[in-house]
Amino acid sequence: MTNVHVPVLKKEVIEYLDPKPNENFIDATIGQAGHTLAILEKTAPEGKVLGIEWDPELYKKLKEKCLIWKIKERLILVNDSYSNLKKIVEREKFQPVSGILFDLGLSSWHLEESGRGFSFQKDEPLDMRYCTHFLRPWETCTAEKIVNEFSEEEIERIMREYGQEKFAKRIAREIVKTRKIKKIGTTFQLVEIIKKATPDWYHHQRIHFATRTFQALRIAVNDELNNLEKTLPQALEILEERGRIVVISFHSLEDRIVKDFFKKYSHGVALFACKILTKKPIRPGKEEIIQNPRSRSARLRATIKI
Repeated sequence: MTNVHVPVLKKEVIEYLDPKPNENFIDATIGQAGHTLAILEKTAPEGKVLGIEWDPELYKKLKEKCLIWKIKERLILVNDSYSNLKKIVEREKFQPVSGILFDLGLSSWHLEESGRGFSFQKDEPLDMRYCTHFLRPWETCTAEKIVNEFSEEEIERIMREYGQEKFAKRIAREIVKTRKIKKIGTTFQLVEIIKKATPDWYHHQRIHFATRTFQALRIAVNDELNNLEKTLPQALEILEERGRIVVISFHSLEDRIVKDFFKKYSHGVALFACKILTKKPIRPGKEEIIQNPRSRSARLRATIKI
């Protein structure tokens, strides 16, 4: 299995999911299958993984790789959003489920190869959609539409709320000012606007000055926080008793949603209850951060259904 994407916190994911031979798991954000391959090794000879990938292009690439890896019979791939988790499981008749993984990070493929404007280091169209198939009207929203058509107040709210951008007001104002002269269509155009709107000292921080704006737009385009809130209760319902949920988040708002959900259900407020396995979020060690700098903001939380 060569040329496999190196997943974040792989050792910790396996530790907290605790896969055993012949058990079934769901990778709700399969991406490039790094975690899935590790799970399949532990669940041999007959354990299966239901892998969900929202992006049709990445899904297609993964299906081709499965033939090379010779794991097709143990990996069920679905091109859909994890927000439809319960329907997917029912449709695929995928039971019982011993664990579910959510790796909420942006894949390296999206940054490096998709050509959809996820990276501020490449000059690409401002798209930022994971799914480019227009299944429902609200999925036609792109980053370009937000910066060119949304009100200044709404752009500011998106940057402040989803990006926690301290200069949200100034950036939103500069975006509106610029679009009156010329349509904003590319990532480099947007980077220049952000640079112009922010003070010089902000351009020399550890994190690139455009990071928070790009993050905010991506979250807004894909409705990521709402999708996560809709999915977690479905995950807990689907699980077998003693089944586990592991979530890796890369954003404090995502992490708060996961933390609050686990806490709420650990008090037995509904038909389903869980016990928190991680009192504090698990972070990558220094060695992993050196090998994979993108892992630096990763936080892992886990719970077990009781």
